[in-house]
Amino acid sequence: MANTSQFSCKASAADGGTLEPALRDLTQPLIDHAEGQLFLNEAFKIIVEEVLRKGTDAKEKVCEWREPDNLALLLDLQLRDKGESQDRLLQRVRDVAKYSIKTSHPHFFNQQFGGVDYHSLAGRFLTEALNTNLFTYEVAPVFVLIETEVLKALRQLVGWSDGDGIFCPGGSTSNMYAMNLARYKLFPEVKTKGMWALPRLAIFPPKGSELY
Repeated sequence: MANTSQFSCKASAADGGTLEPALRDLTQPLIDHAEGQLFLNEAFKIIVEEVLRKGTDAKEKVCEWREPDNLALLLDLQLRDKGESQDRLLQRVRDVAKYSIKTSHPHFFNQQFGGVDYHSLAGRFLTEALNTNLFTYEVAPVFVLIETEVLKALRQLVGWSDGDGIFCPGGSTSNMYAMNLARYKLFPEVKTKGMWALPRLAIFPPKGSELY
């Protein structure tokens, strides 16, 4: 948040002396970019060493396990009114890396994810740094075009020449969307009349569907 002391005010004769901000001050940087970039470089060194080097080394542990109460004491996660020094923040980066599960470790096994692809990771660094909301071409021109090509490739996988789509954050949300689409296909009036206008609906899930 910007420090209000950085903005000067002036009296407006038109409204009897009401204070209004001097817009010329908005051209001044609100943060110290040199100091911020130095901090980012140091944090990135820790991430590369602790997460990408040690975290992928079979000789290292998959995790430094601690019970919840013990881990809470070690991390000291209490929220405070004032910020901390950069050295303290860098130590927190080390602590988070140390006590987190190393999902890129050769001995980490999960049915949905694992390992690291450095090219994809670079893409994630880029998207986080750009901090783009992907909702209009004016705000995200590059990512809108990328999304269009990805959706085109996904349609080709199922043999569709045209169509639309949405990215889902997980299996549960995907199933929820699928159920809504199935309901709408059988009872399109749900959009205008609501659930009360429909007969009682039932779902017949396959065995093992509780996992999703």
